[in-house]
Amino acid sequence: MPSARPLLDRVHRLVENAREVTDHPVLEAVARVGLVAYGVLHLLIGWLAVQLARGSSRTDADQTGALQAVAGTPGGTVLLWSIGAGMLALALWQGGEVLLWWRGLLDREHRLRTAVVCAKCLAKAAVYAVLGGTALLFALGLEYQADDRLRELTGETLELPGGTALVLAVAAGVVAVGLYTLVRGLTGGFMRDIDLPTAPDRWEPLIEAVGRIGYVAKGIAFGLVGVLLWRAGTTADVSTATGLDGAMTAIAAVGAGPWLLGAVAAGFAAFGVYALARARYPDRDPSS
Repeated sequence: MPSARPLLDRVHRLVENAREVTDHPVLEAVARVGLVAYGVLHLLIGWLAVQLARGSSRTDADQTGALQAVAGTPGGTVLLWSIGAGMLALALWQGGEVLLWWRGLLDREHRLRTAVVCAKCLAKAAVYAVLGGTALLFALGLEYQADDRLRELTGETLELPGGTALVLAVAAGVVAVGLYTLVRGLTGGFMRDIDLPTAPDRWEPLIEAVGRIGYVAKGIAFGLVGVLLWRAGTTADVSTATGLDGAMTAIAAVGAGPWLLGAVAAGFAAFGVYALARARYPDRDPSS
């Protein structure tokens, strides 16, 4: 249709202009700060998990616990503002990849593949945005416990018509994310997020090793979060609906729990090191 062509051209121009914004060097520089913060948060989660393995009952081994640890340091508020701004910039920078791939949605032959790539990219951006927003809430003094909020939301959802099915669907999705993360660790697909040509060859084996360990540990932990949420949906016992800290606590409660939790803690610390390497040599490739 001839009348549709000018509109399509205008959309293309708008997308290209937006793409230039998300490719701006200043945004990339701030996004690197976000990647550094992402790595540091995982290092802190690993450290908190070690404290939990040693018997501490006042430790939240998750993102909120890591942010609380940051808040308790000298200059913690400034650090939280920096983390929040960096993570939000990282979300925008990562989400900008959709502007590169969206044309494929107009091509029937590549539409499904493009939709999967865009979904991955937006999922990453959403995770970064949530972490960034949480850091800003902490900077404003509005702290909360992620596990408590998850239990509240689960309980409220279960009371709705069809709420059980919704909780089970979310649980299945979390398990799927955990499995996907585990597979990325086993296959090494995460290395596509590193700009390997700019990284020294001698560092590549180390980056891949810590990345594999980190992704496998995260995959196991998040898979367990999904399993616990599924249990909450099937039993209507919201006490089992927990986030990452609850999964860590569940690991610590088994026979060899302290050793297993120590291994998971090491995995999260390894992921933190990988994230720092990615901050040094970033690549937004969402096709991995």
